[in-house]
Amino acid sequence: NVSCIEYLDFFARAYGLAGRERTEAIRRVAGFTHMEHMLDKPMNGLSKGMKQRLCLGRALVHDPAVLILDEPAAGLDPRARIELKEMINGLAAEGKSLLISSHILSELAELSDKVAIIEHGVLLAFGSVDEILNPVVTARSGDDSTPQLTTPVEVELLAGHAEVADWLNGQENVTAAKVSGNTVEFLTVDSPAAHHELLAGLVTGGYQVHRFAARRRSLEEAFLQVTKGRVQ
Repeated sequence: NVSCIEYLDFFARAYGLAGRERTEAIRRVAGFTHMEHMLDKPMNGLSKGMKQRLCLGRALVHDPAVLILDEPAAGLDPRARIELKEMINGLAAEGKSLLISSHILSELAELSDKVAIIEHGVLLAFGSVDEILNPVVTARSGDDSTPQLTTPVEVELLAGHAEVADWLNGQENVTAAKVSGNTVEFLTVDSPAAHHELLAGLVTGGYQVHRFAARRRSLEEAFLQVTKGRVQ
């Protein structure tokens, strides 16, 4: 049965590393993945998390500038996922570029600078996490029109007011207001000043506001919005 150090040594040799350079490369990746104490262990005795670490070490042994990781957190327990995220953030901090393919979208939102949503081989959305999570609207200020990110807002009233949706939809930079019981949801520009003006307007208009909260959409919500669920 192949040990962890034999596995890393094989790939180091495959990448053309020799002598002290190979030894230092194995020591470096073992230290980065915190596997120094596991190097003599057989591979088939490793947990899923340790196997993921070993595979990451294999990918890093020749110190590449770009890494492509496919579902790196699949099957990991919570602690192993946190440790993997720390290692990925550490690689990014070193200046490496990482392309991660994953269906665990909540983790991608925490890890990524840029996100691409692809369905059926077609690129449907690409941009920063904020751009993907919050569509852009045109905010008006005087004679100026400026593209600005939107954010969902949820307002809870002490009593239901069906007409509050009409009032909100008539306000500048507010769209898609809808009422459900005592709660009204809408989209508006991602601006504390705009939120303050809307809250003040609601209170002045006689609406009894119990809670006013802007919330960040999840990447899952954005994914469901732009995809059609077609099977590849």
